[in-house]
Amino acid sequence: MESLPEALPSAPDQFVSNNGLSTDEYFLEKIISTIKKQQNEEAFYVLDLDVVINLMETWKRNLPMVQPFYAVKCNPHPDLLASLVAHGSSFDCASQSEIESILALGVSPDRIIYANPCKASSHIKYAAKVGVNLMTFDSVYEVEKIQKCHPKCSLLIRIKAPDESGCMWTTSSKFGALPEEVSSLLQAAQTVGLEVAGVSFHIGSKSHNSQAYKTAIEAAKAVFQEAARLCMAPMYVLNIGGGFVSEPSFFEAAASAVKTAVETYFSEEERRSLTVIAEPGEVRHYWINEGFYGSMMRADPRTLLESCIALKCMSNNSDGNKKNPVIMVRGKRTGSARTYISTVFGPTCDPVDKVLGGEQLPELEVNDWLVFQNMGAYTSACSNKFNGFGSSKITYLTN
Repeated sequence: MESLPEALPSAPDQFVSNNGLSTDEYFLEKIISTIKKQQNEEAFYVLDLDVVINLMETWKRNLPMVQPFYAVKCNPHPDLLASLVAHGSSFDCASQSEIESILALGVSPDRIIYANPCKASSHIKYAAKVGVNLMTFDSVYEVEKIQKCHPKCSLLIRIKAPDESGCMWTTSSKFGALPEEVSSLLQAAQTVGLEVAGVSFHIGSKSHNSQAYKTAIEAAKAVFQEAARLCMAPMYVLNIGGGFVSEPSFFEAAASAVKTAVETYFSEEERRSLTVIAEPGEVRHYWINEGFYGSMMRADPRTLLESCIALKCMSNNSDGNKKNPVIMVRGKRTGSARTYISTVFGPTCDPVDKVLGGEQLPELEVNDWLVFQNMGAYTSACSNKFNGFGSSKITYLTN
């Protein structure tokens, strides 16, 4: 078995370094030495690659059957990534930019999973071009995009973890299929000829509830069984996500829970062909290619809704008439189109990246546009490149 972690667990509280010092003593010694070398009073980071190596060794001791796929979004520093490459890590990427950065380090594309359940078509085409052939999905719309842009790709169906109690940040509000959605999603992939290689889940970041892995793996096995019932090709990948925390006792408990659950829910014969990976009402969910880490970090959600214009004239299912009426202007419906309680997410894998939540919007489709007015002060100036998504380009209008 192999497994992929979203991120490596943090350093153990009291591992002993080569010079016999405890973690705290060793850390302070290095920091003091570094401070003495500084020529100014500017703040600075210290990247201790010895700690990275120690964490990789900790992972291998506790979960030797699990291949870690480090989530690049956690810390994309080139030296950190290079150290992980040297010590055998694979990588979880969420954008074209992140894939590019990993390939530039000489990593084979078969050591990359494109683990963003909602991807831009152009990014999917890039993945196809460079040979990244495994990605996640949790909606029919994503199946349609992948079939069109990367028909030879294998998929992991992302499900919501049944239990996210004990974690610091949940992910189910943004990603994952509900149990009642699984069958239709599997059938959608089956209909267009895409292989569903396995199941992916995430119990939430920094979880102190190791038993959450047990319930999630049990739910994943139910998906394996549903795929078999539909006469699909046998699944062989189980992605247990991340959620691992720093304290050795919690990490060891999580590792034990994972191993026990896999042995409980998958027979010995099934385990022989199983690859386990880890990443160290009428509600509508939409993903757009701009968000909290881009132009909307400083925007007031109420202002965003009031300034929002929904354009239906650009979608694949419209008649192409640019004079089609705008059906939502400044938070108020202007036509007869029905509206729904909707959430609009930005493009990153962070659940915090939410633009609008619980608002009334018309039913949107792929390639529809949302226009936000008065996005000047503190928008592009505060944006960053988190998760590999850069700031939106600025187009200048002149008379």
